[in-house]
Order: sequence, then C-alpha cells, then structure tokens
Amino acid sequence: MIDIRTEIGSLALNNPILTASGTFGYGDDLPDYVDIKDFGGIVTKSLTRQPRDGNAPPRIVETASGMLNSIGLANIGVEAFIRDKLPIIREKETVIIVNIAGSRLEEYCEILELLDGEAGIDAYEINVSCPNVKQGGMEFGVSCPHLKRLIKALRKLTERPIITKLSPNVTSIEEMAQAAVDAGSDMLSLVNTLVGAAIDIENRRPILSTIFGGLSGPAITPVALAQIFKVYESVNVPIIGIGGIGSAEDVIAFLMAGASAVQIGTMNYRDPGIGLKLMPRIEAWLGEHSIERITDIVGAAHA
Repeated sequence: MIDIRTEIGSLALNNPILTASGTFGYGDDLPDYVDIKDFGGIVTKSLTRQPRDGNAPPRIVETASGMLNSIGLANIGVEAFIRDKLPIIREKETVIIVNIAGSRLEEYCEILELLDGEAGIDAYEINVSCPNVKQGGMEFGVSCPHLKRLIKALRKLTERPIITKLSPNVTSIEEMAQAAVDAGSDMLSLVNTLVGAAIDIENRRPILSTIFGGLSGPAITPVALAQIFKVYESVNVPIIGIGGIGSAEDVIAFLMAGASAVQIGTMNYRDPGIGLKLMPRIEAWLGEHSIERITDIVGAAHA
C-alpha cells in the first residue's frame, strides 16, 4: 500500500493535491464535476473586505502553454462568503484554506478578524502577490519591510496557520520568504503568476484592458520549480508548490524540488477534476520505484 498522506505544518492532508485560489471558486461551484472532499484541501477565491467587480473585459487571453488573466480579484466579499459559502463548504471533510487579499494592511486585518470567529476554516493564505490590480497586496509582496509588517499584524490576530503566497516578480524570492517566516508565517505557497502582456497586432493594441496580467499555466512551471528549489534551501517551513501543474510527473517534480503539497490552478479550467485524476498515476510511479510514502520524495532533488 502506498501512503499518499502528507502534512503541511499542522494540517494533515489525505493527499498532496489542493486547488489554487481563483481557479475553483469558493469550493461549492462545481458539485456536478467533483467532490471537494476528495482533494487534500481547497483554497478559496481571494476575499476582499467589500465585493469587487474586478477589471473590465477583456481580462483573460490564452497564450502558448498558458493564459494571461487580469480578473482583478473579483469576488463576493468576506461577509457574503461567511453567510452564503462557508456553511456549505465547512460540511465537507477536507482542509479549507481561505485566501485573503486587500489594498491596505487594515483591510487584511479586518477580513481576518471577521473570518477568525467562524468555524470550519483550517488556515489562511495571504495573497501579497496579485499582479493585476492597481492597488493591492503586490505592494507588500515585493518589499521585505512591508511584508513583515503585514504578516506580523495578522499573526497577532489568529492562532490558525498563516500561509504567505509569494510572487515570482521579485529580485530575491529567498529574501521575501525569509521575511515572511521571520514575521510569523507558518508556511509558504509559491509561485503566483508572472507579469505578462499580449498584443493584438492587427489593432496594434494590448489585448487585456489593463495591458498587463498574470501569466499562469505550464509555461511558468520551470520558473516555479526554480523558485521552490531556492526557497526550500533558505527557510525551514513547509512549502506548497504552484505553477502550471497538469501531470503526475509535474507533481512529483514539485515535491522533489521541496514542496510538501501542490495547488493545481490553470489546468482546472480545462478539467476541474484533473487533480484527482493524477493520483492513480502518482501512486503507480511511487510503487514502480518502491517508495511507500509520498513524503519520502519531498526535497529528494537536493544534494
């Protein structure tokens, strides 16, 4: 028997597959396609203090081996989530991680305080790395002092695990990771999208209404693996890997680079159940290599 259970900090997962924020709604959106209890956990769409309509269209464009998005953190707001969504998803037997985004430190704190009084939430993922909003967490995600100040403030407000979602759009991912950990982050998730753009050559204009958007999908997998490899050697906290994962081989590579679990994002748009379909192949690979526990391959690519 192959043991595919894993742990990220204090969170015990039945398997290492989670859904990435923004690609799976709030966890109650796709009941006809997949049962969320079969995932190791779900990460909700980013929540802001007030509802957001997001950016004007066009705000999604397909690219080679990926996509650009400029959704702009469109969401129903934290109060509607607590009222309408949380009662449904907390009945599911899976780990629930709520993603929080904001434009000011005070907004992050207000959201977390509202959520922290509710049952059924296992951890918070702090989005400091969204590249497609005019004002937002990206300001925290590219500055070590700002990031420390934010995570320290949030750490004082909760005993639940804090996961900081890091941006690849920085000079040193290791320094940002260390800043988050020093401030009290229990775990890290990386990477968020890379800044990109697409041009309509016939109209001679950018395709996205915001010009720039976040590049995701298989195109960014090598970048994500490199960042995870670096962070694994620089800090001693669990890592959740993100970046174009769409195959069993991808999952295995991310774990070997140092992730203890992974989030599947862009590939959910092609097949919402893809994460669960990967598990038999992962188990088969482990069996073929006489590996009894999936946790045995975490960090295996490091000397």
